[in-house]
Amino acid sequence: MASEQDGRDIVVKILEKAKIATLTTVDLQGNLVSRPLQLQEADADGNLWFFTPDPSPKADEVRANPHVNVAINDSEGFLSISGTATLTKDQGKISSLWKTSVEGWFEKGREDPSVALLKVDSDTAEYWASDEPKIASLFKIGKAAVTGGTPDIGKNDVVDL
Repeated sequence: MASEQDGRDIVVKILEKAKIATLTTVDLQGNLVSRPLQLQEADADGNLWFFTPDPSPKADEVRANPHVNVAINDSEGFLSISGTATLTKDQGKISSLWKTSVEGWFEKGREDPSVALLKVDSDTAEYWASDEPKIASLFKIGKAAVTGGTPDIGKNDVVDL
């Protein structure tokens, strides 16, 4: 099992390359709802930042129940991050994170009054990571399916953030 710092280093390594995350909220009827969002920043305090329109169903869901999950899958591994979401229209933070790739989501671009940031304050992260090439992991999975064993395809742990 990895040390707590080793685990945090793995989480950071995955986040550094992440571009798209899947945010899961609880809707107003109590159902889980997941949607892809472009990750704008993962800061040193373990906060994840996303642009979102406010008002929107997602914003209403976060206000009603701020507990969220963020799933990230990329070439470095997979993360499942549990945290608490808040919304902000802090103009300084919006300006610092604004990119042209965000403009298409807002009718009036940067000047759209619905531009908001969704901040996820991360509590824990569970990761699955492998140092092996993907083809080696696929081979181990296939071998385990044939032999009835369990594949060892990398590291898995939960890290407090």
